[in-house]
Amino acid sequence: MNYSLIILIPLIPLAVFLVLGLLNRKIGPAVSGLIGVSGILLSTVLSFYTAYQYFGVVGKVSGAYPTLVESVVWMNFTDTLRIDMGVLIDPISVMMLIVVSTVSLMVHIYSRGYMKGDEGYTRFFSFLSLFTFSMFGLVLATNLFQIYIFWELVGVSSYLLIGYYYTKESAVAAAKKAFIVTRFADLGFLIGILLIGYYTGTYDFGALNDPGGAILSNWAPASFMGLSVLTWGLILIFIGGAGKSAMFPLHIWLPDAMEGPTPVSALIHAATMVVAGVFLVARLFPMYFFVEDGFALQIVAFVGAFSALFAAVIALTQTDIKRVLAYSTMSQLGYMMLALGVSGYEGSEGLGYMSSMFHLFTHAMFKALLFLCAGSVIHAVHSNELKDMGQLRKYMPVTHISFLIAALAIAGIPPFAGFWSKDEILVAVFEHNTFLYGIGILVAGLTAIYIFRIYFGIFWGKNKAYEHSPHESPSSMTFPLVVLAVLSATVGFIPFSSFISPDRTGFEGHIDIPMAIVAVAVALLGLGVAWILYKKESEMVSRLTDRLGVLYTWAHQKFYVDELYLFVTKNILFKGIAAGAAWFDRNIVDGTMNLIGNSTVVLSRKIKGMQSGRVQDYAMAFVSGTVLLAILFIYLWTS
Repeated sequence: MNYSLIILIPLIPLAVFLVLGLLNRKIGPAVSGLIGVSGILLSTVLSFYTAYQYFGVVGKVSGAYPTLVESVVWMNFTDTLRIDMGVLIDPISVMMLIVVSTVSLMVHIYSRGYMKGDEGYTRFFSFLSLFTFSMFGLVLATNLFQIYIFWELVGVSSYLLIGYYYTKESAVAAAKKAFIVTRFADLGFLIGILLIGYYTGTYDFGALNDPGGAILSNWAPASFMGLSVLTWGLILIFIGGAGKSAMFPLHIWLPDAMEGPTPVSALIHAATMVVAGVFLVARLFPMYFFVEDGFALQIVAFVGAFSALFAAVIALTQTDIKRVLAYSTMSQLGYMMLALGVSGYEGSEGLGYMSSMFHLFTHAMFKALLFLCAGSVIHAVHSNELKDMGQLRKYMPVTHISFLIAALAIAGIPPFAGFWSKDEILVAVFEHNTFLYGIGILVAGLTAIYIFRIYFGIFWGKNKAYEHSPHESPSSMTFPLVVLAVLSATVGFIPFSSFISPDRTGFEGHIDIPMAIVAVAVALLGLGVAWILYKKESEMVSRLTDRLGVLYTWAHQKFYVDELYLFVTKNILFKGIAAGAAWFDRNIVDGTMNLIGNSTVVLSRKIKGMQSGRVQDYAMAFVSGTVLLAILFIYLWTS
């Protein structure tokens, strides 16, 4: 492996960020767009070359794909506890290089048309490059602290991109919300890192994940509340991952993050940033599996299952197409977490792990496509609301076909990509827990309903009286749609199990025909329900929502989770804890400081006469002092 070329993969977008950021006012839009696209294109070529070198040239060593590390010591605390900076190449890091580079390249190309005429065009491309650099650094990290550094850089990048329209109050609020919520989650991540580092003596992924090493074969016996310290550390790290991947109850930032430009939604909140949490659990999977019989992994599974169902139900009721896709992302991420949570470790027992990574890969393609198609539609009708759309297939044929392919893929209709990965997830879950399998099947049906609900609403439905006749997007926007549509239709045929497994040996995957028939039948049933309810405008939908009553209202209001957060924040944190802390700060802390200051002022007023400036006063003081010293000396001498 040529490590000098691999290191260039993140460094190129970093250089682009610095150039565009520092020369923002001096570079025109055409040049900045060209620089941005050229930079990520070069990183994409290097990413694919790295994948070819790793899987095709290096290949398996002693029956398993090797873990290759090139690093230098950055901070050295003890003989084993140190922080390195470098690159780690293994099957999932190579896979993520392909995902990040491919989606980022399509978004960069798409943005040249979508952001045309925007005042902050160059600034936008510099932020995109910063985000891409951060994601590359995250997936190549060799240890927990390095991944945490880039984890926070990804958070900063998302803050800048979500709040890109900084003159828009809702965008600023959404950026702050995303930043604050993920900061709480990242606090758990940091504490987990410190716990694991303290009790294991290392942050290195190689040492932490070695099944035959001292850490996993004899993990720390120290315990708290009946669980080992390492289990608590893994749970805290999962909290960080749950925040980034918008798992319940840390999901509230994701729908609001749609305030950013639509290409941002495709890049950050559909394909790359939000899967960082899934990648984090996968990166530490041996620890999650072996420590305390995988107790932390069970938490991952149940949180993932609940998040998948919770988000799918909400997605059925939203009218903003980008918010529907946002909740869809949360639901699909729940699928990935669920698959990780039920996975074994060796060979085909690692089906859950493999299927999670497989779904991450396929989801990146069709969800990015869905968001870019949504951006194309919004670009044409100047609205995010379903009520303002209808019959757009007549005006936007490329967008229509691309959206349909992505919808079929996410619904799990064969032979599109989502079918292959989702089927593997359902098989893995069924083998582990039939209750969770039932949730997975239900979510599959709901997915087909909500995605075809917006498909029919946008491209069929009632013909709207548009102020300006909608038209297809320019080629700079439709080209990425075509590429992603082809990928959404074909990447499912990749023999993923041959490359990705927990023990890096790979295994021969196959389709479980009975399970596949059930999954496809449920998806087709959901599609049929959407066809009946939404292909044409009818009163059935309003009658159905009336019958559902409170349940529909709660789902439409996102089960009032945001309101609950606001209540807790304002009435408990602000009025309770914060108010008491503020009183203590004003009256005790500030009062003590003010007392010291005021006492100094009073004392200075009392003694300021000693510095009168008159010579006779100083002479009197000198003589008096001399006399007193003489008396004291005589007294001590005689006694």
